[in-house]
Formats: sequence, structure tokens, C-alpha cells
Amino acid sequence: MLSSANIAATLYTVREFTQTADDLKKTLKLIKEIGYDGVQLSAVGPIEPAEIRELVDEAGLVVAATHINYPRLVEEPEAVIAEHRIYDCKYVAIPSIPPEYRHEKGYYQFAEEASQAAAVLKEGGLVLGYHNHSFELEKFQGRTALEILYTESDPELFTSEIDTYWIQHGGGDPAQWMRDLKGRSPIVHLKDMAVVDGEPTFAEVGEGNLNWPSILDACREAGVIWYIVEQDTCPGDPFESLSISRRNLKELGLG
Repeated sequence: MLSSANIAATLYTVREFTQTADDLKKTLKLIKEIGYDGVQLSAVGPIEPAEIRELVDEAGLVVAATHINYPRLVEEPEAVIAEHRIYDCKYVAIPSIPPEYRHEKGYYQFAEEASQAAAVLKEGGLVLGYHNHSFELEKFQGRTALEILYTESDPELFTSEIDTYWIQHGGGDPAQWMRDLKGRSPIVHLKDMAVVDGEPTFAEVGEGNLNWPSILDACREAGVIWYIVEQDTCPGDPFESLSISRRNLKELGLG
């Protein structure tokens, strides 16, 4: 059993309720009431960083991590660093590799360039990670694109935000990926996969088919600091989905 953990909810799950400051305030309050410790900023509306921080503080939460598109990380690193200082947040993840890199040579190129971007961000106190989907499990000469990204990038600079659903969706083993990236996994996306009408679909953590005892053991071994719950689409109220995931994680011994 995991004795303690920092558990956050990514705001992408409730993105329809984060587009104005008033909605964000209500959303953060609900997330705190459900039992989360923090949030990951993703798909939030045009709200100034200082106001976001004020609302997060008011709710009794912290900013655990963010998602920032890669072009902005490269073009505006100082602005990104300044924003994260306002948030008092050190973890920033690339939500997806830009389409122009999604070929064999592109993955090698991205690994090198992203390491350079990570070095700049590190000077400002940030840790850069990468959030995967399943397309990075495509193989090129025997190696998946995700393997290329992590073996060809600087392990001291470029970290991971493994998404458990997408690893499973691509035919991988989420627990093994976490173990393989030990020491490079400060944050992780916890997301379950169910099968409905013969098709894989998103599910609340513990309501699908992923092997959560194995995954959570691997996360502990990997040194995860923030466990971030995400559900891309929900069958009903996304806050209820977040509540189910939080309750199930507690039953699994997390937090």
C-alpha cells in the first residue's frame, strides 16, 4: 500500500467549466471537495495567471503541473517561466508532439530539440516532461517512437508524463513503462480503459481493465511525485467521474 501521495485532477477533464474566472472558481472548489490536492492547468480559458493562482489558493489547492504547447515553450520560454513562478509550479509537460515531427527522423530531431528547450526551462527552475498518446507506440526499425524520444533525449532534462490509457491503447504495458523511466517520472496521468460495444473507451480509474495494483506499485518505484487523474471524455457529469476515480484510488491505497 502507498502510505501517502499527491493527487491532482487535470482541468482538461472539466474543460467546459474552466473558461471564465467565475466557472473556474466553482470548479476548483468542487475539485477540492472531491478530495484532490492539486490541479494540472490544461484547457483553461483566457484568465490571467495571477488570477488563476489566487483562485487556486482560495480553493485550498496547488498547481501541480501544466500543459504548454511545444511551440510556445520554444518561442516564449521566459514568459512560461514567469507564469510558473506565479503558479509556484515547477512541472510543465508538452501535451503532444507537433504533427510535423511524427515520422522516424522527426522523433530523433524532436528528442534533441526538446532537450535543448528543457535546458532553457531548467535554468528558470522548471522540469519539462512529455505526455504521450498511442501513436508514439508505432515502431521504426524495431523501436517505438516513444523509445526513441526517451533514449535519444537527455535523461537529466527531458522527463515523462506517462498516460496509462494511451500506453495500453497502443499495446504497451503502463507499469513496465513506468519502471523503465524510473527517476524520469515526476508526474503521471492515471486514466483507465474499458471496452464498450467492442471498442476501447475512457473510464474512471478502477472502472476499466487496467491493472492498477501493478501500475501504482510501478509509479511508486519510479518516484512519482504527482498522480494526475485525467479522463478525456466522461459518460455523464465529469465531476462525478473525477469523484469515482478519487474514491477508487483511495480504495487502492493511494492517498
